[in-house]
Amino acid sequence: MTTLVERDRGLLWHPYAPLDGPAPYAVVDASGTRLTLESDDGWRGDVVDAMSSWWCAIHGYRHPELDAAVHQQVDRFSHVMFGGLTHEPAVRLAEQLVAMTPDPLRHVFLADSGSVSIEVALKLAVQYQAAHGFPERRGFVGLRGAYHGDTSGAMSVCDPVDGMHALFPVAEQRFLPRPPAARVEDGRIAEPDAEDLRAVAAWTADADRIVAEHADTLAAIVVEPVLQGAGGMYAYRPECVAELRRIADRHGLLLIADEIATGFGRTGTAFAVGHAGVCPDVLCVGKALTGGYVTLAALLCTGDVAEAITRSPQRALLHGPTFMANPLACAVASASLSLLTPERMRRVDEIGVELAGALAKASTLDSVGEVRALGAVGVVALDRPVDVPAVTRAALEHGAWVRPFRNLVYTMPPYVADADDVATIAGAITSAIAEVHG
Repeated sequence: MTTLVERDRGLLWHPYAPLDGPAPYAVVDASGTRLTLESDDGWRGDVVDAMSSWWCAIHGYRHPELDAAVHQQVDRFSHVMFGGLTHEPAVRLAEQLVAMTPDPLRHVFLADSGSVSIEVALKLAVQYQAAHGFPERRGFVGLRGAYHGDTSGAMSVCDPVDGMHALFPVAEQRFLPRPPAARVEDGRIAEPDAEDLRAVAAWTADADRIVAEHADTLAAIVVEPVLQGAGGMYAYRPECVAELRRIADRHGLLLIADEIATGFGRTGTAFAVGHAGVCPDVLCVGKALTGGYVTLAALLCTGDVAEAITRSPQRALLHGPTFMANPLACAVASASLSLLTPERMRRVDEIGVELAGALAKASTLDSVGEVRALGAVGVVALDRPVDVPAVTRAALEHGAWVRPFRNLVYTMPPYVADADDVATIAGAITSAIAEVHG
């Protein structure tokens, strides 16, 4: 009998994997924090999902309230166009987003995915500058180490050298040096010492010089606040985000915060910009927005930005996906946000402390260069590229699903993970690295 994995091989592309690459694992079931997986060699197991399905399934799988939200909306209508129409799930979700984000963010654009929300943000910035009489301001400045998505505009503001998109012809943008790293202790960013502040000052001087040299052609600064995700799970000093806010203001640029990975509590604050105490002009969110049920993202902007668009000749933000504000996605997103209670957010802090303690053992391994945890993010950085198939399988044997990349074995557990789940994840990561890399 042909297995599901055998039917998949050579038929389906998987993310950043060849058609004849390593065989994927088949998902048989998912519930709570656990996945039931099968391999093509007959292995089967129930394991803790250490990845939250690429950081989005923060409430785990088959959550009763999220399931109910989907069922209730299906019984009404699953989709209607958003052109000329509106509906309760979209309005309710937008109200929730405005209520939970910094106060100046008052207007919402609902997009299909995180990458698309970045595309919309870039278009918005160009329209904003044109509305203020600067049509030549069409470029962007990003950070080295950045990752913002796989669509063309988003690719252009990803790291042009160490990112994943050097092959493709995209607009050439300006890039600032990677900000100085933050020290993390017990899942939190440590207060800066004198050396940290000197590093921030030196970085700021470089950043200010680069932006000043090109400001007359720039529309916005695009940044993943405090934590760069696919760029290496790299945590940097929050003071750098505050400096970018000042630099943007000095030169009349918008500050676009990409919180697709960090939003909704992942780094220990509701949004990562909270570590810096600033508000961006544009905020993009996705991934955890629907609790991992349906693809959806959102862009929020300030009243000043929205007013400029309204005063422009076009008067509208020039984007409009077919599935914009899909009712099913909006309904489950609204239910997901309602689950982000203070108790749930405190659990993120607890996970950070637990990860920091439980992963500490990995720092004694010969192959490990660094161990760090920030909020519900735990990272073990090796001194060599990870043998992904071998480490993945070894971690599964020890009870956790991980998806390493580059030299990193990392985890972003669901917020509903308990202490035993976190211990299992950390133990599986440490044991897998020890067995494969020593």
